[in-house]
Amino acid sequence: FEKKTREERPNLLMWLAFSYFHNGDYKKALDAYEEASNKDKNPDMPLYKACCFYALCQYQEAEDVAKLAPDSPLKSRILFHTAHKRNDETSMMTQHQKLSDSKEDQLCLAAIQYLRSHFQDATDIYKRLLVEDREHWALNVYIAFCYYKLDYYDVALEILQTYLANYPHSITAVNLKACSHYQLYNGKAAESELKVLQQASNSGNIFQEHDLLQHNLVVFRNGENALQVLPPLLDIIPEARLNLEPSTEEVMEAYNLIKDLEPAVPREYILKGVVFAALGQRTGSREHLKLAQQLFQLVGASASECDTIPG
Repeated sequence: FEKKTREERPNLLMWLAFSYFHNGDYKKALDAYEEASNKDKNPDMPLYKACCFYALCQYQEAEDVAKLAPDSPLKSRILFHTAHKRNDETSMMTQHQKLSDSKEDQLCLAAIQYLRSHFQDATDIYKRLLVEDREHWALNVYIAFCYYKLDYYDVALEILQTYLANYPHSITAVNLKACSHYQLYNGKAAESELKVLQQASNSGNIFQEHDLLQHNLVVFRNGENALQVLPPLLDIIPEARLNLEPSTEEVMEAYNLIKDLEPAVPREYILKGVVFAALGQRTGSREHLKLAQQLFQLVGASASECDTIPG
């Protein structure tokens, strides 16, 4: 409004870009930063643009523009994350060495540990930060995510309660609670946990507005409408690819979806093994049956999984 009425608020474009970014409108934020850069020679402007590119999943562009900025902790954090997305281990090590003990740098490191499936390492960092600041409520959600990934669903629920007591309508926290109920009970119990979001929503159907909720409703309903809902989400939610395969009638389609997946957790090894086994049985391919066997053995012989139900 102020921009249209030509009001001269200081740093108007910067505030507009900031607001767009935190509202999830990353393309509009990027455009506002581009326009602001013509008037404001802030040396950190490339980093703000890099954050937008990263949020838009344009990781190479994010890295290229971040390198234009002078060295700073934010620059190191951005380059650490873009290196991870590009599987550049050398660059990751370089940026890792630049991290300090600051809260921001440690949160960055914990996020990378989580993304690399090092959930215990991430948990240790989050717990240490929580001891330093008990009122950093979001840390409880991050710890709950780690315990969820470690299959401690009851522990995840217990830790989530601290956050939900303060923010009962948080989509992220309520969704994680629903997922924990799905793992402990069933899809119906999980879906009932999401009702609080619809009741608190001012819009018609909150489930249609959030990709994550759309995806998880398909899972909770045993694959209902999977072929309509999941394909557009394949590049947004990594699990969408995994959850689409059991709903795909043609084994070949399932194979094409999963053949390039690099498994990181037991469930992904098992799912890839199931698809390879199905293809091997359908086509008589001993090679795919052998690959399936190797995938199953990796999980079954794993020290951390051998005594679990999946193992």
